[in-house]
Amino acid sequence: MWALNGSLARYLLDDGVDALRLSQMRSLLSWLILVAAIGTVSPVMLRIEREDVPRLAFLGIVGLAGVHATYFFAIDRLQIGVALTIQYLGPLLILVWLVVFHRRRLGRGLWGAAALSLAGCFLVVRAYDAGSLDVLGVAAAFAAAVTFAIYLVGSERAGRRYAPVTTLVWAFGFASLFWAFAQPLWAFPVERFDDFANVALGLGVALVGTLIPFVLMVSAVRCIPAPRAAVVATLEPVLAAIFAWVLHAEALSPAQIAGGLLVVCAVVWVQMQRISPEMETAPEQTSRKLQAAPSAPP
Repeated sequence: MWALNGSLARYLLDDGVDALRLSQMRSLLSWLILVAAIGTVSPVMLRIEREDVPRLAFLGIVGLAGVHATYFFAIDRLQIGVALTIQYLGPLLILVWLVVFHRRRLGRGLWGAAALSLAGCFLVVRAYDAGSLDVLGVAAAFAAAVTFAIYLVGSERAGRRYAPVTTLVWAFGFASLFWAFAQPLWAFPVERFDDFANVALGLGVALVGTLIPFVLMVSAVRCIPAPRAAVVATLEPVLAAIFAWVLHAEALSPAQIAGGLLVVCAVVWVQMQRISPEMETAPEQTSRKLQAAPSAPP
């Protein structure tokens, strides 16, 4: 669904819908649908603890609004396959973060995978031909990788306390509030949605490209650590490139295809490392587990 989202969004971007306005619409429609559904079926699921408000606000503003904006800005200036391949450095960034900042022992294979990933990214962005890609588009794609990593870790932490729909209704709510301040709703370009095709595309971006896959991913990281859930999501660049080829006639060069495969292989290699679950979960959960565990005998 995320792979198809890029192609749906591209039609709207090509028709003059601004990338930031598209991000705003994506968050707001997802939030309205969730609030209506939860409020009708189980209003109690809208409640959260006051102490969790800052975390969910950070998840919504940086993890959701941030990843939406940077991703749409990237695909507006780059080919979809290129933007997505860079974005999917995110899962690898999570593991590097665990090693560098939290002293986790994840094995030397991580660094080999990191080198492989960098080599693949070099080919994808055609760094050997620096004038061939838009610099701002590449920067936005790397920002999307960082915000995607933040989204995964934040969702994993929130999933320990709340159902996926509860997490997302607050996250999308804060994202929508952020966009309302950044871009007033009364200036929204409604004239760009004056025909059935664009209305259908807008709903497709909100439902198929946003709400359903985000609910599924938040559900996944309640069961398995965020990096392992993300390995399946690394299929997105390949699928997105296929969608872009069929729908937009976008073709990648052989070197870019090889680079994309190297990046995906690097992330898969990381996931194949034998690592205990406690060493790859987000720090908060690990510390609680260690505190609850009995002391080892001398």
